[in-house]
Parts: sequence; structure tokens; C-alpha cells
Amino acid sequence: MESNLEDDVIFLVCTNPNSIEESIPKDEICISTAESPSWDLPTILSHGIVNVQSNRNRLIQHSSYFRSLICGNFSVKQAVLTADILPTLFGSMVGYHIESCHGSISILWNLEVFINILRFIYGCSLDVTPQNFILLYEGALFFGVDALLLKCKIWLSELDSSKGPLSLHIQLDDLIHIWNFGEENGNDFIPEICTGYLARNFMWAMSCNSFPNLPFGMLIACTRHPELTVDSEKHLSDALLVWLAANTELSECSSCLEDRCIDVLKQIRIKLLPLWFSAGKKRCYIFKLADESINAILSLVKHPSTSSVIDSGDKDLSQLRIRLTKYTKKVDISGCPQITFEILLLSLIPCSYIVDSELRKSIEQSLINLKHLNQNQYAISAGLLPILNFEAVQEVDISKCSRLHLEAAIECFCKSFPALRILRASYLSNFKMSGLRQLVVKCSLLSEVDFTVDVSPVIPLQVSIISSSQNITPKIPTKFVEWENYILDTISFSLSRSLLSNITKLTLEGRTDVSDSDLRDISEFCPSLCHLNLKACTSVTDTGMSILIRRCIKLQSILVCDTSFGRNSILALCCSIPDSGNSAAVDFGKKQQNSVALNLQTLHMGGCKGVDETSLLEVLSQVQTLRSLCLRETHLVDNALCSFSSSSLEMLVVDNTMVSGSALAYVVRGNPGLKCLKARGCKNLFQKESTGKGKECSSLSHSCRELFLELSKACKLEEFSIGWGFSHFSLEALGPAITSLKKIKVGLGASLSHDALTLLPKTCPFLESVVLYFQVITDCIMTNIMRSLRNLQVLVLCYCLGDISSLSFKLSMPNLKRLRLVRVTPWMTNDDLVILTQNCVNLVELSLLGCRLLNSVPLCYSYRTIKVTLNYWGNTNILKSSLYFFFVDSQRIISHGWPGLTSIHLEDCGEVTADGVASLFDCKALEDLLLRHNGRGIQKNFILDAASKMPMLRKVSLDFCDAVEGYFNLPNRCSLSIVKMARCKIRKCAVEIQILGAFRRPVHEEKPVHKETLVFVWSSKNLTRTVVKERI
Repeated sequence: MESNLEDDVIFLVCTNPNSIEESIPKDEICISTAESPSWDLPTILSHGIVNVQSNRNRLIQHSSYFRSLICGNFSVKQAVLTADILPTLFGSMVGYHIESCHGSISILWNLEVFINILRFIYGCSLDVTPQNFILLYEGALFFGVDALLLKCKIWLSELDSSKGPLSLHIQLDDLIHIWNFGEENGNDFIPEICTGYLARNFMWAMSCNSFPNLPFGMLIACTRHPELTVDSEKHLSDALLVWLAANTELSECSSCLEDRCIDVLKQIRIKLLPLWFSAGKKRCYIFKLADESINAILSLVKHPSTSSVIDSGDKDLSQLRIRLTKYTKKVDISGCPQITFEILLLSLIPCSYIVDSELRKSIEQSLINLKHLNQNQYAISAGLLPILNFEAVQEVDISKCSRLHLEAAIECFCKSFPALRILRASYLSNFKMSGLRQLVVKCSLLSEVDFTVDVSPVIPLQVSIISSSQNITPKIPTKFVEWENYILDTISFSLSRSLLSNITKLTLEGRTDVSDSDLRDISEFCPSLCHLNLKACTSVTDTGMSILIRRCIKLQSILVCDTSFGRNSILALCCSIPDSGNSAAVDFGKKQQNSVALNLQTLHMGGCKGVDETSLLEVLSQVQTLRSLCLRETHLVDNALCSFSSSSLEMLVVDNTMVSGSALAYVVRGNPGLKCLKARGCKNLFQKESTGKGKECSSLSHSCRELFLELSKACKLEEFSIGWGFSHFSLEALGPAITSLKKIKVGLGASLSHDALTLLPKTCPFLESVVLYFQVITDCIMTNIMRSLRNLQVLVLCYCLGDISSLSFKLSMPNLKRLRLVRVTPWMTNDDLVILTQNCVNLVELSLLGCRLLNSVPLCYSYRTIKVTLNYWGNTNILKSSLYFFFVDSQRIISHGWPGLTSIHLEDCGEVTADGVASLFDCKALEDLLLRHNGRGIQKNFILDAASKMPMLRKVSLDFCDAVEGYFNLPNRCSLSIVKMARCKIRKCAVEIQILGAFRRPVHEEKPVHKETLVFVWSSKNLTRTVVKERI
């Protein structure tokens, strides 16, 4: 009996390979597999040698390796031979295994891994993780533990069904190691699963620091995978460019490496890229497909017909399909003017309809049929085309897709994206407000909608209107209405429950076509509304907004800047929410226990002149949870501001108000979490108190020093705007409050010394935006700013004094996106402009005013200048084009130096347009163009030409002084939303000059002086023509 027991026992002498190589003392420990559930792994692994008493039969049953070794089918010689061969397959973890004559087997293997394998063989649970998968898989494969091998495969296969990277806590580094392991060992299923996982979670992968470490084969396999899931083609392009930049050897012009680089870029569907993105990459030598992409996009814009799309080859047609998989959560095609309803529909039908010629004909016929439907009838019947369903899609962004008919797109969304919750459709002014009801009915789960358009420059309270042909829509009477006549009656205004929407956030910024009747409809079918943005909706009245507020009692954010928001709306905010059958309280001065104001988190009513001091005092005394408050250009005084009771404020805007420093310090003291403070244009800021009505804040006696001390005590500002009274002392007093500052704006009335401006980059090293008005600047200051602030994205210098030269802009600023220079660089020539294009390569917004030496005359540049530029671009293949580039005028310098510009403002810039406008048309992605007083050479059809050649153009500003024929033709709608034409009058100025010192002679000089501005604004309803006095 004892002999049988001894035969069932075998000793495994386990040694870690590292202990042999590093000569670690071989202290031993003896353990038994019978006690495997209670093994103390840290203690066991602290020993160099582990003797494991094991059950022979269990090993034979669960391990093919031990079965062969113990049962005699695998000799000692074979074991040693195996040990010599397998290290080349499995790496350094593999050792040799010899059965001795004393019933023991020596195991040389990773000790922790082998102990875990033994525990698994003897029935203990074992968790497979991304960190131990390779080690366990190697061990299971070598020792022939089929059950563990299966467990590893099952774990890996879970990558196929996992909902995302967080569900398995896998890191991209681990995924790369696993893929490499599978490639090296010929396990096809491992790379296949890893590639599929990477493709489905590509958006996560591209955000990882180790993304550039992806092997070329893994990246290519991923981009070709049918389940590649990205938010947009732009995201894929960005990721591939990042990878190529980190793997520069592939972009070298040598042998097959360049072919590999092209293989990577060929995976991009260049016809679906945003126009601004492709235009901006023209100067990127890595992105070799920029011109091809731009031409393809413009071709689609020019020929958007159904036949031109369908007649493309199979490959071209597939290149027009937006990437959609069952894992897609967000669809972002914003900034793509080439996207039409046909292209959208093409992306939502089965692939078989693209491959099969007969089915392709049915596509064309179906699209033609849809074209002939009434504009308001885009119902897609089931028999027309089979529409695929993508249930995971929750967000769609079609902003700036000006040629996409939104009403038709909604029909597609409701069928293909049944779980759609967020729709962003900004700058689509063709969309009528009546379509909002259709959207609510069709997409019932929608919770957030954004219909922002360009804000009209004609704000009645900000400009002097001479005449207007605006079509007035019927409005609710604006006289004050007693609240008891508007008590909420749910039966009278509610629609059927099936029409009530889930919309909680609605943005209608800039929409002048929104009327009081639209607000009434919104209040009826959006009872859950929490966030409402009506900024610059100038057609709605105070009464209309008040009725909406009274009905949408869940409102937490209200943005109504530059509207008629006034006393009625304040009453609606402050009155108690009526219970069923009860009236609302309307008494001012009495705090309500239950009002909309109590739950407000955001209140922006800047520029609302209809809000008087009493109303401000009432609403500010009731808000208790407010986080963001904008009161710029209102009747705000100390008395109202001192009544502010919230302690959770993060943003406060009081620009151009009459508040004093003491009142502002009081608010700052009670809100230590303040991150944004804007108080530019406040002339009384550093007086003890302002002269407001009612009870004054006599208890407050804060000076400007105390204001900044309050800020420095607890606040960590990220954005700061200031003017009157701000000085070097103020900057020092702020101290730690501005160490994390990202944006600063210093306006009129501030006086920062040379030392203060020099200290600014050191005090605020994280600045991304610097805006300076009326400050004294020098080359030293500018050089220090550009050298120190490497994250600077916005630089604005307006009417600054001092002596600066081209030296100020000779440092590279690769992150600068927006540059505005107003009357600070009168010395700028074409040569200086070239230097600017070299050092600010990624600029997207350019504004120059007063650069009178710029011209359209060809200039000659030295070979040295050309050579520097070529070295910067890093591409010797552009030698010829660069030679041509540097012998051109200002327009060509701008368009070739910054092909991705979206905004150009040139005013009083010499003779830039004296010979007309041609080269600027090369900025294909331009959205905003201002050309004024740059030379009389602009043709009368310029606006039409610009709209046809630049498909994203929405805003144009000109001056009749620059018109060759003295006027401009106004085109049909196109994609334009705002056109402004300034008109000047001639004023004679008498000037006395002395000739040869003999006598003085009066000379009359004619000088153009602004007279008026014609403003044309298109909305979904009509074209409004307004004449205003101001130059806007």
C-alpha cells in the first residue's frame, strides 16, 4: 500500500532561470499540491528553489508533456533536446526538464508562471490578464495543458465581444505585445483578434501615448479591417499622420519605405475629409494626398448630381461611404461641404448594392425619385431602399455641411440611428424652425440639439439703424401681461404624450428666424428642457421668452445675450413655480421657496438693456447654485451685485458695467472656485462703490489691492479680462491666482509697464491666448512672449504703441492658430509676410489692419530665403514651386503660406487688391473674408465668384471704395449668410505746404470717411437688408 502511494507521488524541483544567471542563493522551500489552495505565493516566490510534492496521475491526466515524460514516451534525451530547440520559439522563459532516477523532475521556468500553472492543474482558479496572457499561453502550450490553453483562447476571444478597452482594463502596450507574440509564433488567430479589437476601439487607441509604437503590419491590417470604427475620416487621418511622423523612416524617399508610407495614407477616404483639414495639410510634406483630396472634394461640390455619384467605379463609390459599423457611437462629418443627401444615403445601404450593377441602377432610380419629392416630403418607404440600422450611434455632427438637406437627413437618421441622442447641425441656416417638430417626432430619444448660425451684426441695441427691409413676423404683444392671465394650463398647451420630446439641451444661437410662436411650440413639446441658448435671437420678445420660462420649469441654463430679455422674463425666473390650481407669486423683494432661478446654474444676459437695476437685484438675490453668470453691458451696479448669494460661481462676466472693485471683491470672496473673470471696460472698478439705487454696500470698503488679494487667496483663474486701473502692481498682487492662467485680455485703461509685460510669460507659463489693447510693447517683450509661451494659440495686438519690428516675429510659433495685428505693424512688407508664413505655419485666422506697405507688385527674394524655407518644409521636391511662390504678391504669399485659412481680414493694407482678387481664392476652406480699403481693383461679381470658388464661405465684408465699377452685385443665396458693404463719403481736408521755403500754399486733400454700412443677412425665411451708421 505504501509502495502505491509512493508511486503516485512525484517531486518537481522548480528553479527560476534568473536565479541561475544572476547567481542568486538557492534557498529551498517544500510545498505540496494537496495544499495548493492555501499556498502563500509571495513567500514561495521569495525562494530560489521550490520542491513541489505532486500527484503523478493528476499531472499525467492534465498535461501532455508530463504524460509523455512520465509514461516513458518522452526520454530524458528527448527532454534535453526539446530544451535546446524550444527556447528559439518561446524565448528565454523556456528551460530544460529532466526526470531523475529518484522520482523527481527538474523544471527550469519562470517560477511564478509555473506555480500558477500547477495550481490550475490541481483545480485552483486562475485569472488571465493582459499582463500574464503571453506567459500563461507559452507555459500552457509547452507543458500541454489543454484546459489552460483553452482558457487563454476564451479570454482572448472575449476581446471580440467586449464593449470597450475599459471592460477588460487592457493597455495598448499589452495589445501590441500580444499581437507581436502571435506573429512571431505563427498563431494566426491571435493577431486576427488583436487587429479586430484595435479596429473597433481605434478612437481609444489613437489617444494612447504608445500609438506610434504600433507595428506597421498591425496598423495596416487594422485600417483595412471591415469593423474599423472612427468618429470621422479626419480622426483616422490625424492618427495616421501622427504614426508616420513618429516613424519617419517610412517617409524617406528610398526603396519600399516610401511605398509603405503611401500604403498607410491610401487607407484614408480622401473624398470624405473636411475641406479645411485637407487645405491645412497642403504644407505638410508627410500628407502627400492633400491636393488630390481638395480636387476630389471640389469636384463633388461642383457636380453633386445623382448620376455623377453613381457613375463612379466600384472603388470610387466605396470611397464615398461614411465609415459606419455596429460599434459606431459618433458620426462626425462636420466641415464637409461635399456631403449631400445622396452620399449620406449611399452610406446607409448594404454594400451589395454597390457591387452588383443591377442593384446600383436601383440606387440611382431611387435617388432620382427622392429628388422629385416635395421638399417637405422625404419619407423613405421600405420598398424604396433597404436602410441599415446602426443602434450604437448616439451622436451625429453635420455642422457646416451646407449642401446637405437637413429635413431629408432627418428621415435617414430616424431609420438608421434609432438611439440618436445628440444632433449638432450648426451653420445650416437653410433649416427652418418648423423642422424642429419633425425632428422631435422622428427621433424620439433626442436629448441635445444645436442649430447655431452666424450671429447677425445688426443687434438693435448696439447699432443705429437707418433703414431696414426686414420682414416682421407676427409676435405676441410686448406689453406687460399680468401673471394670473398666464397660469400654466397643461390641458390647453400640451400635445399628446407621443409628441413630447426628451430634449434637454437646445441651442438656437444667432437664429433671427426664431419667433415667439416658435418659443411657444418649444415650450409645448420640450417640457424637459434644461439648457436653452437664444443668444442674438433678435426676433423674439421679452414676453415670448417669459412664457417659455414659465412653462419649462426644469431650466438650469439660460443664455439670452443680445436679445429683448427683460422685466417679464426676470419675473418668470423669480416667481414661485405654481402648483396645480395655484397662482404664481409676482412680488419683487420676497424670496420664493420654489422658483426657476433657485436651480439656475448658467445665466447669460449680456447686452440685455431691458433688464433694469431692480430686476437685476431680484434675480441675483435668488440664484443660489449659479456657476456661470454673464452681465456684460447691462445696468449692473454695486447694490445688485452685492445681493448675489451663490457660492459656486466659476465664471463671472461684468464687462462694460458700473460695478466697483469693492463689490466685485465681495463676490470673489464668497466664490473661491472662480476660474473666469472678465471685467474689461469697467471704469468704476477701482472706486469704493458705484452710485446705484437702493441700499448701498456701506459695509464694503475694498480697494483694488484688496480685490486682487481676494483673488490670490483661493482662486485659480484660467481666464482673465481686465482694463481700467490694471498695472504692474496689480499683476504682482494677483500672485498664485494666475499661475494656471490660459487666457488673458488687457484692454483700454490698463497700463502694464515693460517689466510687467516681460514678467507675464514667467508668471503665467500656460498662456494659450494673449490679447493686448493700447499697451506699450517692444521687440524684447514680443520675443520673450514667443520664446516662452510655447502653447500660445491666439495672439491679438490692437492699437499698441512702442517700437516693434520684424524681429518680433522671427521666432517659430507652431501652435499659433489666430493672429490679429491692428495698427501695430505699419512697417510690414511682403518680405515680412513671408517670414510670418514660415514661423506661424499652422495659422487658421489672419487679421491685418494698417499694413500699408503690402502690395501686389512682384518682389525678388534672395536664394538664402528660399533655401531656409525649403529646409523648414523638409521637402526638396518643391523647389520649383517655391521659386515661383517667392516672386509673387501679398495675396499669393498668404494663400500659399497658409492654404488652410478659414478667416482673412485685410483692411487698409496698401495695394493688396489693386489688381483684383485672384490668389486668395486658393484658400478653398475660407469661411470669413473681409477686404476693405486695400486698392480699387475688386470686380463687381466678386461676391458671386468667391461663393462659387470657396464652398464654405459664409461671411463677406467689402467696401465700395475698392469696387472697380463702384458697386458689387449681390448673388442669390449660395452658402452665404452675411454680406456687409461699407460706404464712404469724401471729406476735403485743407493742408498747407511750403514750396522751397518761399511761401505757404493751401492744398485741399480728399479723404474717404465712413458713411454707412449695408448689411445683408439670410435666414431660413428671408433676406434682410439693413443700413446702419456704424462701420461693422
